[in-house]
Amino acid sequence: MSGHNQFELFRTRRFLPLFTTQFLGAFNDNLFKNAMLVMITFFGLGFAGLDAPTLVNAAAGIFILPFFLFSATAGQLAEKFDKATLARWIKLLEIAIMLLASVGFLYRNAALLMGCLFLMGVHSALFGPLKYSILPQYLEERELLGGNGLIEMGTFIAILLGQIGGTLLVEHNPDNVAVVAMACVGVAVLGYLASRGMPSAPPQAKDLKINWNIFTETWHIIRLSRRNLSVFHALMGISWFWFFGAVYLTQLPTYAKDVLGGSAEVYTLLVALFSIGVGAGSALCEVLSGRKIEIGLVPFGSIGMCVFGIDLYFAAPAMPAAGIGALAFLADASHWRLIADITLLGVFGGFFIVPLYALIQIESEPEYRSRIIAANNILNSCFMVVSAVVSILILKAGTSIPQLLLIVALMNIPVALYVYGLQPEYLMRFLVWIATHTMYRVKHEGLDHIPDQGPVVLVCNHVSFMDALVIGGAVRRPVRFVMDHRIFKIPVLSFIFRTAGAVPIAPAKEDPGMKERAFLKVQEYLSNGEVVCIFPEGKITYDGQINPFKPGVIEIAQRANAPVVPMALRGLWGSFFSRKDGSAMLKMPRRFWSKIALVASAPVPASELDLGDLQARVAALRGDAQ
Repeated sequence: MSGHNQFELFRTRRFLPLFTTQFLGAFNDNLFKNAMLVMITFFGLGFAGLDAPTLVNAAAGIFILPFFLFSATAGQLAEKFDKATLARWIKLLEIAIMLLASVGFLYRNAALLMGCLFLMGVHSALFGPLKYSILPQYLEERELLGGNGLIEMGTFIAILLGQIGGTLLVEHNPDNVAVVAMACVGVAVLGYLASRGMPSAPPQAKDLKINWNIFTETWHIIRLSRRNLSVFHALMGISWFWFFGAVYLTQLPTYAKDVLGGSAEVYTLLVALFSIGVGAGSALCEVLSGRKIEIGLVPFGSIGMCVFGIDLYFAAPAMPAAGIGALAFLADASHWRLIADITLLGVFGGFFIVPLYALIQIESEPEYRSRIIAANNILNSCFMVVSAVVSILILKAGTSIPQLLLIVALMNIPVALYVYGLQPEYLMRFLVWIATHTMYRVKHEGLDHIPDQGPVVLVCNHVSFMDALVIGGAVRRPVRFVMDHRIFKIPVLSFIFRTAGAVPIAPAKEDPGMKERAFLKVQEYLSNGEVVCIFPEGKITYDGQINPFKPGVIEIAQRANAPVVPMALRGLWGSFFSRKDGSAMLKMPRRFWSKIALVASAPVPASELDLGDLQARVAALRGDAQ
């Protein structure tokens, strides 16, 4: 990355045109849709004798239908053709749709506008797989989380501004809807011009034969997404977020009016708070994750969604106000808790979904990535439709709006537990993230020496019971640790180690069977191209000095012909988890959020390994810092 944070991406041609194109597209979707809905709700636009509530609900269904029908085709197109070229064609389609919509606005033709709404759904369905699958082609892996965060932030802010803009344009120009038509066409043209700046993104499956049968292809890409379970579980996690979010956003108008006693301004304020929250949470992901894909943020996000969703129920006023406006609502201190809950729901929602999007991009095979993201759009749409059905059934049973929102917040608990049961690494990474971000400030040096692919053995000095957590939280790839069986059995840490696939080991004189099993398991990991970390001292230091290395590390690396990356921990000696001044974890902690470092040097080929040289390299990396 050229700068220190994700916002430096705005200076690059490989990101800014894409961001601007998708921002304007999301903005125009909502500008057009909300202008039409305001005309239906407040200015008598009708169709086929249907009342306004029916037309509003029909509009929601019409917009989402293309995601079911055309996402599978969109995924194939994004695999087969240059994505930047495809983006320009999609933006030209948007201009044509908006020109047609202009006729609908000018003649107040609801049928034509509904048709254009369907076509804008087609436009969004076509662009969705493209905008996410193009990111790994434009960005480096370490930039993906920040890039995804900015895309999510931009999308939610664009949705918010589009909703506000569509409403205000019609309210202030009810007799001159030509202004609305011109605005929609103008934004579409700007979107096309932005797409012209997108660099080429060559097709990754140019020989793909497109299956135009939407039903068989939809089933095919859903099955395709299940081939990699970690990707499929990420898709389900994102879809759950859209279920959760759809319930809240759908109920906000009634909640603002009937529960809070607010005007339309209060509804707009609540949508703004939620959208800004998601945008802020999305942008913060990179800061909290140290510029790497940190799936430990997913449980953090789900916990926050539970906590603030539940608290929202108790923050609601006992009696609604009487037509209160946005400024009066903000000025009333009794509403501040509710305002915080709505905003933080969005923030933690951003923590929840951004790492999942990045995980899908990095773990999906490039030639299938667009189709996997198309499968995500289909599943998201299904969950949103189910959320509407579930909401209707719960409300029909006599439940109030606040009770419905509470039920959905509580549903998040078993859903989260089920997902983490299927993918326990999420929870493991969360515990590691909490431990390494509350007790320590970790500086990383030289971790780029660890190969992105293939088998590799990491060796490191052993200072404390936290060593494995610090290393596991810092290294981008999953790490399999070989550790003393006594450390492996420590409560809480044992869950983390088991989930991470750690290998307990004992000296041959203590348990020769365990040692042999450990060697066999390590060989299995390395033969599968994984990362194994060994503490060659065989025990945690009692005096802060590096103990003599055991020869087993050489045997393990040479058996698998795996390179060895020397590493060293600095600053952990003297911590609560070290053995300085007595037994570890049986003395008062001396400090919190202390500075520590993890440093690494270039890999040593297996054929060049020497035990004394390896220990000298680790000692040199550690230096005088213990």
